Amino acid sequence: MRNIPDYDLSWRKSTYSGGGDNCLEVSDNHPAALIPVRDSKTAPSGPKLTFRPEAWSAFVRGIKN
Repeated sequence: MRNIPDYDLSWRKSTYSGGGDNCLEVSDNHPAALIPVRDSKTAPSGPKLTFRPEAWSAFVRGIKN
């Protein structure tokens, strides 16, 4: 995970969030091919976590299991 500058990212809510207030948002257009993640309650100025693609894939697999 890395601290990232505020790029012009496009964010989407997790399909598992159900549209409520407790949503995870993910960006797919980071210029360094990283996966930024944030909590929708603190967006846009709140903290973001950034994962390498392989770490994000492992995280998603773990949640699904």
